[in-house]
Amino acid sequence: MTETTPLDLAHAAMEAAPEDDAARLRFYHRLADTELFLLLSEEPEGEAIAPQVFDLEEGSFVAAFDREERLATFCDAPTPYAALPGRVIAAQLAGQGVGLALNLAVAPSAHLLPALAIDWLAETLGYGPDHSPEHGGVRPTGFAAPGDLAPALVAELAAKLLGLGALAQRAGLARALYPDGREGTLLAFIGARPGAEAGFAKAVAEAVTFSGAEAEGLDVTFLPDAGAVTEAFLAVAQDLPLAAPPAPEPEAEDVRPTEPPIPNLRGYRQRDG
Repeated sequence: MTETTPLDLAHAAMEAAPEDDAARLRFYHRLADTELFLLLSEEPEGEAIAPQVFDLEEGSFVAAFDREERLATFCDAPTPYAALPGRVIAAQLAGQGVGLALNLAVAPSAHLLPALAIDWLAETLGYGPDHSPEHGGVRPTGFAAPGDLAPALVAELAAKLLGLGALAQRAGLARALYPDGREGTLLAFIGARPGAEAGFAKAVAEAVTFSGAEAEGLDVTFLPDAGAVTEAFLAVAQDLPLAAPPAPEPEAEDVRPTEPPIPNLRGYRQRDG
């Protein structure tokens, strides 16, 4: 049975609702975060690669696949390739007038992304607004439950942050209460490793951009792993898991001794000594 990949699902959702900008943005977000197998014209030399370019009626394209098996199905013989995240491929193609042929002829997510779409994706991935840890330079005086948040935003944040457990202990969303009566949504990372702040802020910025949701006033801050402020925040925050839950341990097998089987004596005749 052919595997259905996350990119297949995102593409299907986009195709099912062509007028839904949020579905289109989610597809591009998945594309950026997915490792793609880029078809090359020759074996790479060091870090230099030469993608194979296909000239189609719609323009020039390079070919990439979200599974190595799909690339092998497309090619009749062993072919050189490079495994790169979609965001890296977009950055390398930007401004060259070359599009991306995704899963060409081998998957339901087969799609031609023209050069303009690749340029837009590369530019969007460079988007990095300044998410200040304070609202207008004023520290919050308290926190409250986050209330109703756009489901698309929460889903994108959850997907973007999952797997980053090595860089922080916890993350959550809450309402920040300020002295002048204003409120704002606050995303806080607890116990983040030194140097991880910029990466977290960029990840949040991308999730906001690709969610298609209105997220004005979403601030990002970093709190210590302990302390009164951290405790007050965690008491009301909506948790955003940074690590997948551990797999359940298999149930222990019943190893109690069993009674030996009773032989079937039908037809058995004792022989005389």
